[in-house]
Amino acid sequence: MDARVVITIVLRVRAFRTECGNWSGAASARRLLMPARETEAIILKTFPLGEADRLVSFFGRSSGRMRGVAAGARRVKNRYGSTLEILSHVQIWYVEKETRDLVRIQQADLLESFHKAQSDYGLSTGLAVISEISELILPEHEVSEAMFRLILLVAREVERTGDWNLPLSYFAFWTVRLGGWLPRFDRCVVCDAGLG
Repeated sequence: MDARVVITIVLRVRAFRTECGNWSGAASARRLLMPARETEAIILKTFPLGEADRLVSFFGRSSGRMRGVAAGARRVKNRYGSTLEILSHVQIWYVEKETRDLVRIQQADLLESFHKAQSDYGLSTGLAVISEISELILPEHEVSEAMFRLILLVAREVERTGDWNLPLSYFAFWTVRLGGWLPRFDRCVVCDAGLG
């Protein structure tokens, strides 16, 4: 075969593949852009990642607890501003790939900030306890509308009253109850006899 014929065949095959797509579905699926997902979320924790990025743990109303990378969030001029503060109520857009544990956060818009409570040391410790407990007990990717509303309610109450004692007790009780760890108070746990 002449070299010109081989080159012509190779060029025609390449042109055919680009027009019709790749024959291998798996390879072409990896190259497709994933659509951004949107959810209302509460920022639970953030960690520094590398020189300029931040690892963000958030609890989405429709996605559950997830972790993602906010690229460039530690730079002085970043697109996130104060939206990634602990217990900030945000609208978040992220891209999730099946082969990765972390999502890529594209954008976050602040819906509600608890700046007054976060700027006071005593109140910020109460918010930190809520954040830590939520981070530890919420399983990844499990949606819990009741828990989402509870975290928001308690953070709003700490902000409104300027005290975290009663809201934190309320949070602890309902977290135990929603998690299924609250014992029955009408029966004995050991012998199952009725109380009272």
